[in-house]
Amino acid sequence: QVKLVESGGGLVQAGGSLRVSCTTSGLTFSRYAMGWFRQAPGKEREFVAAISWTGGSSYYADSVKGRFTISRDNAKNTVYLQMSSLKPQDTSVYYCAAVHEGVLGLKLLKTYDYWGQGIQVTVSS
Repeated sequence: QVKLVESGGGLVQAGGSLRVSCTTSGLTFSRYAMGWFRQAPGKEREFVAAISWTGGSSYYADSVKGRFTISRDNAKNTVYLQMSSLKPQDTSVYYCAAVHEGVLGLKLLKTYDYWGQGIQVTVSS
């Protein structure tokens, strides 16, 4: 069975940094594109960042560009989201997602086949 498990969330002050991780099992990680999405209470789930299955392309929402960095470590079956200069508006549950050999449409929720359970990130003012 496929599992995606997020870790590294928590509470941080505005202006601080945090790195969340997503470790996968039950799939050939190097063959999957990975994405990060977030959802605040009462809001729709929104795209944050994505990286192609080759690792050669990455994409970011305008709201996080220049502050967040997505990366992957195929040897650890893990994708990371490094978050810097955090703002209270970044407070959300963060989800990772996977799609087999994904290269197109990585900003769209409907593209992804597998999802993690999410992890809370709270940024205080």
